[in-house]
Amino acid sequence: MDEIVALLLRHGPSLVFVVTLLSRLGAPLPGGPLLVVAGGLAAMGQVSLAVTALLAVLANMLGDAAWYLGGRRYGYRVLRLLCRISLSPDTCVRQSEQMFERWAGWSLVAAKFVPGVSVVAAPMAGALRMSWRRFIGWDLAAAAAWTGLYLALGFLLRAQVRMVLDFMATAGTRAAAALVVVALLVLAVRLVRRRWSLGGRDIERITPEQLRSLMKAGAAPVIFDVRAPVAREATGMVPGAIATSLGDIAGRARELPADARVVVYCNCPNDVSAVKAAALLARAGSQVQVLRGGHDAWLAMVAAPADLAAV
Repeated sequence: MDEIVALLLRHGPSLVFVVTLLSRLGAPLPGGPLLVVAGGLAAMGQVSLAVTALLAVLANMLGDAAWYLGGRRYGYRVLRLLCRISLSPDTCVRQSEQMFERWAGWSLVAAKFVPGVSVVAAPMAGALRMSWRRFIGWDLAAAAAWTGLYLALGFLLRAQVRMVLDFMATAGTRAAAALVVVALLVLAVRLVRRRWSLGGRDIERITPEQLRSLMKAGAAPVIFDVRAPVAREATGMVPGAIATSLGDIAGRARELPADARVVVYCNCPNDVSAVKAAALLARAGSQVQVLRGGHDAWLAMVAAPADLAAV
């Protein structure tokens, strides 16, 4: 454990850069707590505050820029990948959509401090076609706010940081074991939250090809789009779909005929928002299916060379 403390003292800013970059890329690493420790070390004159802050901001922006480009090119598909890597619950995509709907660029700043949502904000900005200039400006503000807050906490709590480092230096393997236990508990909590968000797997699915066939045959079901308005504006809707929200879906169910066939779609990983809406509709008696893969899957089907004449 002495070696870990020595590493912090010798390479604190570099370690902050590496851990922050990896955490922004999706790895479940404690970037914030490490920055607090670095702030305490800076207050004690052990590391450079300016260099640490600069490297933390740079790491934030590099990691976010990579995911922004991914979202810009691949849309919501990259969000599904990121949720798996970071072990974030799939509902974080819906939360991020809602934040963009309410606060636009400010959502990049707010998301930095919302567990789970923070990691999907940058690719969400890309998927929703935020311009490069706006993204860089808002992400710089977000990175500076995040870095400043955690460094300030470390600066203010320098006495407590000193106590933690002294404990780590003297406790040896016990401190290492405690850190491993904490890390495992954090991973376990993330896994539980992610699995809990995947409820409703028994809801029946329909593929984009099957839905298009029904539409061509004149037997189109009632189609509900439960994405946030900002997502619909950025990428359009399935032809004939009705825009609604999870909060309004129960009311919509009461307006449907008893024998209505309904398809619901979103763009969340594992169709989690559509599954929640489908469960509400099913309880109201509707024959409901979820569009497998959501709106991205529909767009991919329509864009396929053999489907240029599709609906």
